[in-house]
Amino acid sequence: MTSVLDFTMKDIRGRDKQLADYKGKTLLLVNVASKCGLTPQYEGLQDLYDKYKDRGFMILGFPANDFMSQEPGDETEIAEFCEANYGVRFDMFAKISVKGPDTHPLYRFLTTDSGHPGEIKWNFHKFLVDRAGKVVANIGPRTEPKELEPMIEELLR
Repeated sequence: MTSVLDFTMKDIRGRDKQLADYKGKTLLLVNVASKCGLTPQYEGLQDLYDKYKDRGFMILGFPANDFMSQEPGDETEIAEFCEANYGVRFDMFAKISVKGPDTHPLYRFLTTDSGHPGEIKWNFHKFLVDRAGKVVANIGPRTEPKELEPMIEELLR
């Protein structure tokens, strides 16, 4: 695999979704959790999505239970939580592992072979991806979504 766009993932409803379908879009990939101190970032992520979606920006949320069991629910519970509490309308995917021996191949690629490697430090770690599927930034979890606007603006030009 040489690009984020080479992967097929299960969406939050269990359907296969080829990430190649996002070709031509600027992407933000985020590992998310419902019971984390950073969970309020869902609001900022939704704000980013609302602001830039019409210009070709997408957010892909990947629930993961790798940090202190902060995403214990199943996909139905996760989807209901996100919609009810944060009005999430960006694309959400099935729960995966983003670290350790069961790391999903997408996250193995992101953390080792993407050109911007690095360990996933916690929930809400972010990867910014250009329109061709190339990772252009590996962004720590404490970076608030609104802080990404200058980078997103640059990629959308």
